[in-house]
Amino acid sequence: MCWIVSICFFLIASFATKLIADSFNQNIYVEKRGTKLVIGIILVLVFWLICSMPTNTHTFFYRTVINDKVITDISTTSGYLNQIENNSKNTKHAQLREQEIRNKTNILLGELEAEIKNEANPGFGPKSKEILRKIAKEVDVAKIEPLSYKGKSEQERIKLCDAYRKKIMMLSEAKINNVKNHILRPDNNNLKEVKTEKRNLALLKKYIEDKTIDLNNAEDMTGTNGVCDKLNEAYNVVKKNKDFVDFNPISDKEVYTAASPVTKVKRMVSVFDVWKDLLKGEYKGQGFVFWIIISVLVDLAAFIFFTLAFKKEDF
Repeated sequence: MCWIVSICFFLIASFATKLIADSFNQNIYVEKRGTKLVIGIILVLVFWLICSMPTNTHTFFYRTVINDKVITDISTTSGYLNQIENNSKNTKHAQLREQEIRNKTNILLGELEAEIKNEANPGFGPKSKEILRKIAKEVDVAKIEPLSYKGKSEQERIKLCDAYRKKIMMLSEAKINNVKNHILRPDNNNLKEVKTEKRNLALLKKYIEDKTIDLNNAEDMTGTNGVCDKLNEAYNVVKKNKDFVDFNPISDKEVYTAASPVTKVKRMVSVFDVWKDLLKGEYKGQGFVFWIIISVLVDLAAFIFFTLAFKKEDF
């Protein structure tokens, strides 16, 4: 059906170019030249400029880039599925928070020890109490009770600092353990889906590489259980587990978490979406303009031959 429609569109566009050529040819008799010229222009605009040329350009461009696009989409989606399976996003955030707690606690401990050892005002005073309140806030406790030990000699102050360090480090580690224990994790059912989709994508990549799947075959691309179907299933699993994914680039988040996600490969199959993405600058530097020129030249050559083959010679 696609071939039939394409041929019909080409014949109509070719006939339209012939009408235009005949309308400008003063050596032959043509009834209602103006009307035929307008009809020819309208038909060319509709059947060639709007339908045929964009479709032909898409075909040329699609065959050039589709393999890389599919492999990239599989690789990116598999990467997001890996993140979900390993919970790498939330584990990384927890590790950063743990390091932050340790760093801030050590800085405040350093301030506290410096204040206690301060020769100008040795011992535990009002300034030390203020630092202790900051530490309590950092380790999420209501209050850290000051130690009863109050010595001011150098030896006593060292012992006091060691006692505070031991107490505060215990509170810090308790806070860190609490952060570890409350990491958000995907449930087991979701993990099963993730593993299934990872296997499916690995098989998909294998079948593409060994030519079992032909990316230029419509059935292999858009048929049941085709490339688009498999990728779409994986996209939906990523969407379901979006809280466990660190999307990179951030624009991927909009693609994968849309109300009805459309895979990047599925957009490549659509003539309308490819041209829409072109206008957004999506294919900058990928040779799209070259294929527009080739498509125009091929069609113009065909129109010229058609017009010459059926031109009128006599009045």
